[in-house]
Amino acid sequence: MRIAFLGNFQVDYCSEVHHAKSLESLGHTVVRLQETVASSDEVLAAGCAADLFVWVHTHGWNTPGDIGAAIRALRTAGVPTLSYHLDRWLGLRRQADMRATEPYWSLDHFFTCDAAQADWLNAHTNMRGHYLPAAVFGPECYMAAPRTRFDVAFVGSKGYHPEYPYRPKLIDWLASTYGDRFRHYGGGGLPTVRGADLNGVYADARVVVGDSLCLDPDYPGMYWSDRIYETLGRAGFLIHPRLKGLENHFGPEHVVLYEHGDLEQLRELIDYYLANPSERETIRRAGHEHVKANHTYAHRWQTILETIA
Repeated sequence: MRIAFLGNFQVDYCSEVHHAKSLESLGHTVVRLQETVASSDEVLAAGCAADLFVWVHTHGWNTPGDIGAAIRALRTAGVPTLSYHLDRWLGLRRQADMRATEPYWSLDHFFTCDAAQADWLNAHTNMRGHYLPAAVFGPECYMAAPRTRFDVAFVGSKGYHPEYPYRPKLIDWLASTYGDRFRHYGGGGLPTVRGADLNGVYADARVVVGDSLCLDPDYPGMYWSDRIYETLGRAGFLIHPRLKGLENHFGPEHVVLYEHGDLEQLRELIDYYLANPSERETIRRAGHEHVKANHTYAHRWQTILETIA
């Protein structure tokens, strides 16, 4: 299959780069179109020469020309169009951007990590919304050798969505509780790490505390961060808040869950697994193998292509 793909390909760690390489690993040809650079005429020409058009939009970016007209022309030409986006819109300020009149919300299919958002799209637009959780880039699923071990890590931004004040509270609590045994990588902490360095961090950290944007642990959208797949796939031992639907993807043999907001329970779990390295290692390896076998972007794109066939 030949696929025209509009998105951000400027840096290797962008999800669009991982998506394109995953599609190529499945035997497809991907024509990359850089958003803000490729014009709508170029998009239309590439799309008409393809079997499928994919658009992963970056907030605030614009395609020169009339991208809406290009999408309508692709539909007339019989070229299916879709997006697979990892972000959540519902319940956040950016929900105001979800307007059926906007070109991005006029594609044929939208695969989202938020089931409630898929339902909203089906009810309020002409798109077909599909729930599909995030994943991890397959080549980054490997166990790195430890370098300098330490006890507790958090990877991700502290200055998160203003609608979610638990994130800075969690990071401050980890820092005050574990002191120099704790390292925070990302916005507000140590420099952001990616690629092989991130695998190294997960090998060094005995315990990784994770978090997802969670306005309600029982949110019916079953949304959670791609960091879960990133951490487990890169072989980190993860303790994460319990979220509705997460048990459908992972068992207690893969990841340790605590009740969202219960920092005393979190402390007990961290301390327990720091004191029980054999049990911790068994879970770490099982989580890694589970994600590698079931939750890479190659798996997700195979599902997408089968769904729209």
